Amino acid sequence: MRYRFRTAMAVAASAALLTSVAACSSDDDDSATPAASAGTAISADRCAKNKAAGEITYLSGYQWQASASILEYAAADKLGYFKSLCLDVKMQPGTGDTSQNTKLLASGKVTFSPVSQQDVLSANANSIKVQGISSYSNVGLEILMTEPAITDLKQLNGTTLGQKGAMPVGVQAMLIKAGADYKSIKQVVVGYDPTVLTRGQVKSLTGFISNEPNQLKAAGKDVTVWRPYDYQVPGSLGAMAVNPDFAAKNPTAVEDVLRAGLHAFEYCETNAAECVKAASDLTGAGYDEKSNTGIWQTEDKVIRDSVKAGTPLGTIDTANVSALAEMLNTYTGTKITSTDAQAEFSSEYVKNIYNGDKLIWPAP
Repeated sequence: MRYRFRTAMAVAASAALLTSVAACSSDDDDSATPAASAGTAISADRCAKNKAAGEITYLSGYQWQASASILEYAAADKLGYFKSLCLDVKMQPGTGDTSQNTKLLASGKVTFSPVSQQDVLSANANSIKVQGISSYSNVGLEILMTEPAITDLKQLNGTTLGQKGAMPVGVQAMLIKAGADYKSIKQVVVGYDPTVLTRGQVKSLTGFISNEPNQLKAAGKDVTVWRPYDYQVPGSLGAMAVNPDFAAKNPTAVEDVLRAGLHAFEYCETNAAECVKAASDLTGAGYDEKSNTGIWQTEDKVIRDSVKAGTPLGTIDTANVSALAEMLNTYTGTKITSTDAQAEFSSEYVKNIYNGDKLIWPAP
């Protein structure tokens, strides 16, 4: 399936969405909703366990961009959800370097971080031990964009493809599945200005479904967005990982960090502007609230369109994990068995905070 977007002039992509960043939680009190009071959403016994877990560091993926698994955690902090569950959470912005996030997680320098399921698998394959604990969707963020004249990916044979320094494995798999002659496609590294596509400097361009198409949309030029998911290529969106040692020692804290994030996710679906303001407060000057609201709303729609009815949001799809391992083995040379892949994820934390498909709030 192909998606058509009216697209526009680009400023810089995600690298320019956020500028000066603060490392810790904002103390602003101008949120539309008063913050919850400490310890008000949890039993005394469970509160004591969460307090015993000590300081928890949440490291975002890319700064405080309003992506799923980032925005709702910024909002959970602002709304007081962590404190209401007796959790001491320090908010720290990431640089967008996923490999660095997994190393920090494995070392215990940070406790939680948004890490795609494929990156969890790759990290563990390289003896960087992290544990996947939730994922919102099997639809990956990575996409390929072309001009509307391209109606079949085989038309890209012998053309130039722009990428940001590394070819997304899912896009590579999609091209090959679609019958394109992948080896004939010349890859060039481009910057964060997607108008290289609309100006004809490249014939196709990799990107993220919630970023470049939204940036380009305002200018009113047609591009076609190709999603690997529509070619039965596995992916993940909004996935979360934890330090395994912390999780083993503090299972209730892991559950309740997820509980707070998922509770905030539901809140942000109907209060996007307020949640984006929470991320803006963490960032400081230069945060583009309009663009980031578009990022959040796009990803939320992708998630809701792909989650099966009756499935708790955040549930680990073990079949998808196995498919991702197989894809990585095929295209990156890893040797991950399905059994090993599934052992790197735990569905129990999400399972324990739901009653059917309804999030349990407050905590028991």
